[in-house]
Amino acid sequence: MLPIDALLVVVLLIVTAIIVGVIAYIMGVSYRKRIAEAKIGSAEEKASKIIDDAITAAEAKKREIMLEAKEETLKAKNELDQEIRERRAELQRLERRIIQKEEAVDRKAESLEKKEESLAEKMEELDKLKEEVAVLQQKEIQELERISGLTSEEAKEYLFRTVENQVKMESAILIKDIESKAKMEAEKKAREIITNAIQKCAADHVADTTVSVVPLPNDEMKGRIIGREGRNIRTLETLTGIDLIIDDTPEAVILSAFDPIRREVARIALEKLILDGRIHPARIEEMVEKAKKEVENMIREEGEAATFETGVHGLHPELVRLLGKLKFRTSYGQNVLKHSIEVAHLCGIMAGELGLDVRLAKRAGLLHDIGKAADKEMEGSHISIGVELCRKYRESSVVINAIEAHHGDVEPESLIAVLVQAADTISAARPGARRETLETYIKRLQKLEEIADGFDGVEKSFAIQAGRELRIMVIPEQTDDAQMVLLSREIARKIESELEYPGQIKVHLIRETRAIEYAK
Repeated sequence: MLPIDALLVVVLLIVTAIIVGVIAYIMGVSYRKRIAEAKIGSAEEKASKIIDDAITAAEAKKREIMLEAKEETLKAKNELDQEIRERRAELQRLERRIIQKEEAVDRKAESLEKKEESLAEKMEELDKLKEEVAVLQQKEIQELERISGLTSEEAKEYLFRTVENQVKMESAILIKDIESKAKMEAEKKAREIITNAIQKCAADHVADTTVSVVPLPNDEMKGRIIGREGRNIRTLETLTGIDLIIDDTPEAVILSAFDPIRREVARIALEKLILDGRIHPARIEEMVEKAKKEVENMIREEGEAATFETGVHGLHPELVRLLGKLKFRTSYGQNVLKHSIEVAHLCGIMAGELGLDVRLAKRAGLLHDIGKAADKEMEGSHISIGVELCRKYRESSVVINAIEAHHGDVEPESLIAVLVQAADTISAARPGARRETLETYIKRLQKLEEIADGFDGVEKSFAIQAGRELRIMVIPEQTDDAQMVLLSREIARKIESELEYPGQIKVHLIRETRAIEYAK
């Protein structure tokens, strides 16, 4: 154990240490407080100085801004005063102009009032004069009626007749002059175009017949074709619809039929049977079926060949097939397919000369007789059938109108339709292209003369040059030179409306006056 003195010493040391620590803490705190207060005082002084400087600067800036504002305000006020003075001056000028215009308007109004009063007076005078003129005119008419012995209506009718005759005379002379000038210019150009077209597509024409001759290897084949009790020949005629003529012609038989397709089927079938050698009803039926398929293929090939030859593409397959059928169709002995191809070429050449659409012209020319391929299957003329087919297969309106107008049934609506009409006439009118029966030819000539004889003033008429020209003698006392122009035109129009003919017909009127005297 420690002694009490030592313990007291330790306690005293601890207490002393605590007291010294407390005193040191208090002194440290007080020192830091003084330092902090000194720093705060210095900051406050700096802040006060900064605030004073800011206030001073702000006051200076304020005074500067106030001065600038006062200057800007003064400047704006001066500018505004200047603008107000200028506008006032402009308003004064406008007011003066308006006043001047009002004065001018007032003067014009006064002048117009005076003119209106003057016009009113003149209108009154004019009305009085009109009444006087009407009275005088009535008196004059009465006096003229008394002198002439005609009423006003009779005088009007007489005047109208006189004027009408004069107009007819002048119009006839004018028509004659215009036609002569047009013919001098147009006919020359037309002849050149048509001549070039004809020269470029000249074609040979061979008239088709209604019979076909099939050669035989020997005369014994005739008996085999006839068959036992005529079974073979009856079967062939029944299946094909033709007449098989077996006569004394050596090594040949004749197939007769008005339908060329049936005749061609029978010819092919018979040639196949002769080559095969087996001729009996079952074999005949088989060969006829093969021949029908072969003819159908031939029809399509001919249609495609026609489109390639003319350069017409994009046709509906059915139209191509119908074109091929035209190979077996004739018109007045002329093959219709060859005729259509020729018309297409002619249209293309003439369209090229005139600057028209060559492809469209060829298309219209190729399809113009397409109705003839189906005229035995459908009711109506070949024109109406062709129009219906082209509408069905969505051909253009130009092509449809060309088909309708190529025989003059409707008016052509395009130059291409006119070209188709001309090309059709050229192709049909070629020497050797078509043939007519004697009866038809004579009837056409008689009809031409009857049409001409039906007009007043015609003495005699003669159809000459195979119906290409109608020469008419007129009565000179009833028809003068001017009336001849109108009469020829009327006769030509009636011929166009009542007759169908290839080419054109020249109407030639002759007026002859003779004075004969004898010296004795």
